[in-house]
Amino acid sequence: MSLSSLNQTPNPTGASASFVVHLPTGGGSEVSVLAVAGDWTVATIDGVEEALAELGAAKGPGLAVDVSALGRIDLAGAFLIDRTVRGSTPSDNLNTPIHLIGAHPSASRLLQTARAATQPCPPAPEPGSGFLALVERIGRGVEGVHKESLATISFLGETLAVMGRLALHPQRMRWVSVVNVMETAGLNALPIIALLSFFVGLVVAYLGARILGDFGADVFTVELVAFSVMREFGVVITAVLLAGRTDSAFTAEIGAMKMRQEIDAMRVMGLSPMEALVAPRVIAMLVMTPILTFAAIIAGLFGGMLVCWAELGVSPTMFFFRIQEVVPTQHFWVGMAKAPAFALVLAIVGCRHGLGVGGDVASLGKRTTSSVVQAIFLVILLDALFALWFLEMNW
Repeated sequence: MSLSSLNQTPNPTGASASFVVHLPTGGGSEVSVLAVAGDWTVATIDGVEEALAELGAAKGPGLAVDVSALGRIDLAGAFLIDRTVRGSTPSDNLNTPIHLIGAHPSASRLLQTARAATQPCPPAPEPGSGFLALVERIGRGVEGVHKESLATISFLGETLAVMGRLALHPQRMRWVSVVNVMETAGLNALPIIALLSFFVGLVVAYLGARILGDFGADVFTVELVAFSVMREFGVVITAVLLAGRTDSAFTAEIGAMKMRQEIDAMRVMGLSPMEALVAPRVIAMLVMTPILTFAAIIAGLFGGMLVCWAELGVSPTMFFFRIQEVVPTQHFWVGMAKAPAFALVLAIVGCRHGLGVGGDVASLGKRTTSSVVQAIFLVILLDALFALWFLEMNW
């Protein structure tokens, strides 16, 4: 085989990385040979990386690697050599065999390890346009919703099974974690929930007083405030704020543990992440959400009472007496009955997305965003279903 040389002459073993490419000049089954020399480690390959990247133009049916003059080599150097071998083929195929010339104690093993760790690069999608691209995007969205629904329902079933086991064996429950989550995720959210509900009740009462006053029915502002705050605004505001504040915290906390491989360490030690991380958060949310909903209802009624007192001359005593006399208590219990369902949804969504975080920060940010959006969507959807059901039940 007649060969011609490219690039520099190999340095002796122990020097920085270098290479020579011998191109075949005859026909037949001759292949190009990449003769590597020196140390191919992460500290020495920076000088040859750019030259190897331009070596994709090496001609011939394949590329063999001559390791006779190779010194030390680590996985970084092996990956660089393997990438060059794969880049010499038209398809950059991971199944291309690595043909070695000469002997080296670890080159073959490291090259195979680098090849096994290489992920295939998917082909670039063809740019779509027009109606077909729109249909394809809609189809992908529907498929994503289907997968998310199945994953959420599956996680819900797993959580209920874990809660059932803990109910049979309460000594396994980590009550310290439950109390800690109740404080950080529930009690600390009380001021912002009460403040926002107060302003919502104030706005509803102000609008009711102005609009109903045009029809001479401003006295019904009290009923408007009571109905809207008790049935809808109190529990919905609580759930939405918990979705943005607490649900995102659940995803970020568990996701950070997943990124640092703490959850894998828990499994190695025989601890169940569902029992140690998910169950305490679910129980804490089931306990605190109704309490926060009650506080939101009281704050909303107080805001409406101030407007009625200032705009309509309805005293606080008259305001609450009229609520007690005219507004049935079932409206209060309708709002409170939604709170446990919303709490379960928030805890399930936040913990599931946290356990689904990958190993990078981008995955954590994406999961946190998806957690908040999905939680708010499910809260509004469940509230609509509850409204229809209570309407059919004449509640």
